[in-house]
Amino acid sequence: RRGHILIMFDWVNVKRGGKRMRTILVYSSKYGCTEKCAEILAKKLSGETRLINLKKDKNPDLSGYDSVVVGGPIYIGKINKEVKSFCAKNLDLLKGRRLGLFICCMAEGEQAKGELDGAFRKELLETAIAKDYFGGEFMVTKMNPMDRLIVKKIAKTENNVSNILTDRIERFARLMNQG
Repeated sequence: RRGHILIMFDWVNVKRGGKRMRTILVYSSKYGCTEKCAEILAKKLSGETRLINLKKDKNPDLSGYDSVVVGGPIYIGKINKEVKSFCAKNLDLLKGRRLGLFICCMAEGEQAKGELDGAFRKELLETAIAKDYFGGEFMVTKMNPMDRLIVKKIAKTENNVSNILTDRIERFARLMNQG
């Protein structure tokens, strides 16, 4: 279907209950950073991984997947509405699966951890086997005028800035792959 990317690694022989591990990775992205991080992560996850952009498919079918990974960007301290709505709608299903949660944000350290904790409901954070922040980007050239003004005032930059933390994405993938 349009807007879906299927990544399958035949060289990975991952078994879980006699079948290949299947992961669905759902995300939403405003200017492309979360999408980049989701694609990097998908390549590092074992088995079959299906990427779903919640802006294109708001109600993906989670049946048939062993693991669910949910990710989204933080803007002005909040996770975006598509991710929040998806998690609220699928709360019970998510709590019953191997779950991973991530955010993309320019904050680091305790501030980023606080944003991660504020982005998802407590019961999901407690259930998740992997949860982390993957850094972020300011793609000023892609931003609408209001976002550009906010970035200029708060981050004091008018230039594109990328700070994707691939080491955190790799650690997250290792946790999800541990079966």
